[in-house]
Amino acid sequence: MGLQRIFPALLGIAAAAAAIVPALALEVARPVTSVAVADPADPGEQLPKVGRSLFDRLFAVSRGGHAAIELPFPFEALLARIDAHLQRDPDSPLPPAKRVLIPLGRSLQRSAAAPEYFAYPRVVVAVDSQPAAAGALLLKDRLYIGYQEQSAVLEIISYNEAAGRFEFQLVTDYRAGGNPRVLYANRSVCFACHQNGAPIFSRALWDETNANPRVAELLLASGQRFHGIAPDRGVDVPYAIDNATERANGLALTQRLWREGCGGEDAAAQRCRAGLFAAALRHALSGGQIWTPDEAFERDVGVPLRTEARRRWPGGLAVVSADIPNRNPLQGVDHWPADRAGRVALSNVPARFDPLLPRPLQPVWQADSPAAPRQLVTGLAEFVAAPDRLRLANALGRSTAVSVRRLTASCRIDAAAAASRWALRCTAPAGTLLAGTLSLRSGRPTGGRLTRLMLPGGTALNDLQLTLAGQATPASASLLPSVAGQPPRTAGGDAIGTIAIQRRQPLPPRDADDHAEATLLIREEFAVVQQAIDRLAAGPEAAKLFGPAAFPRATLFAALFAELGA
Repeated sequence: MGLQRIFPALLGIAAAAAAIVPALALEVARPVTSVAVADPADPGEQLPKVGRSLFDRLFAVSRGGHAAIELPFPFEALLARIDAHLQRDPDSPLPPAKRVLIPLGRSLQRSAAAPEYFAYPRVVVAVDSQPAAAGALLLKDRLYIGYQEQSAVLEIISYNEAAGRFEFQLVTDYRAGGNPRVLYANRSVCFACHQNGAPIFSRALWDETNANPRVAELLLASGQRFHGIAPDRGVDVPYAIDNATERANGLALTQRLWREGCGGEDAAAQRCRAGLFAAALRHALSGGQIWTPDEAFERDVGVPLRTEARRRWPGGLAVVSADIPNRNPLQGVDHWPADRAGRVALSNVPARFDPLLPRPLQPVWQADSPAAPRQLVTGLAEFVAAPDRLRLANALGRSTAVSVRRLTASCRIDAAAAASRWALRCTAPAGTLLAGTLSLRSGRPTGGRLTRLMLPGGTALNDLQLTLAGQATPASASLLPSVAGQPPRTAGGDAIGTIAIQRRQPLPPRDADDHAEATLLIREEFAVVQQAIDRLAAGPEAAKLFGPAAFPRATLFAALFAELGA
């Protein structure tokens, strides 16, 4: 081939290469996008393949050997039935199931009460309280009801634990003398607004609800009763509902990471999920303290979780926001219209407030984030009901096969403190800190309070009460700590036992600086839990308990308590 023919060929190759290189560069530079936890375009099958909604289970009865759902009426009786299953906060006037009134809202039932919107407002109910007893259904953040009296319809969003998803249901003909029917709603229609497959609520200041003073005023002016719900209520109730819906929207992320984040069905993936369950129990037992993971957690959970997540979701996971824009339907309205047309006009929802508008994905989880494992553990801890946590703590407290670890710290007693108390501050390497006061009588400690307790491994507790255990002397005392009436625990889930204070001898003059030593006894109770989980993970039910399916809350706790003999 002559040079005249070779050079054009080489130039052609070079030109082609030059065209390819920018294309490759663009391909490499293309950002990796987040994967949606729930896809609004794929809401799943309308009828669940497994399980039932919590609403179904709550009101299920057996009649003549057949299962049925019986709903109390009127609506106030239905609310009372729900409240009876929930813990009440003795320090709060609010009911366990929170309820608000929304006369001019954005639901599919918004026109049903026209034109008497304020005489028949829609009621929205959200459960944000723990079960009242062990074995009761975990309804917290998992049951939401919308009720419109004029259409005799209940709209239900209720969790299905076996399927790991929220179910959307309708109850029709819910009226006096009616024959209520419970139906599964069209999920495609529901997902148009509920784009994360979970409940939604407006942002603050929740001006559609009766937290808006103008809305409350018009509700009161109607002269109606609202199913036992006070119309003049502050922002505390909608704020609680808003928080509940935020937590509810996190359940899908937790379930997806549990199912897929550790891998498939092999033994390593099962150990990973078992490690996550153990960490969630630590989190729950410790009251939400941030535990510093150990080598076993990093080996069994951290490494496989990061590896699998990088492969599946290199750009991380994202969810659609549960918040829709705040809307004040009475903004700029001086007087509520007397005519139907004027009232109906105010019920119209401007496009910018329509929940049908697509909401952008928000990145929420990235495998390489230092907070990623903790975020998953915190989410799993939301599946630990308060009665289960208490049952576990009581079982551990009865355990006798527990090692005891001692921690010591050097203390300084403030000599300038009043004669009726000691001001105490104790420190030791690795971050141990005790700070507080001891009450005195005749120069002997009678109790006290720790404003702060910090221990290695992430333990950080505030406001511990100290109760005298046994006899005290001017030089020593043994004290039992408690938080909200319960024994405190370390971030790792172990019980903090007695705290012994021993002053140096001989005792210094009253006005001189004083030094002492504090000794904390730590009952390493969580080792009992870890051993039980290890046995379950190695046992014949491991695939059922720790397989790539929805988090088996009830089954897993039943197996754990059986293993512990609790």
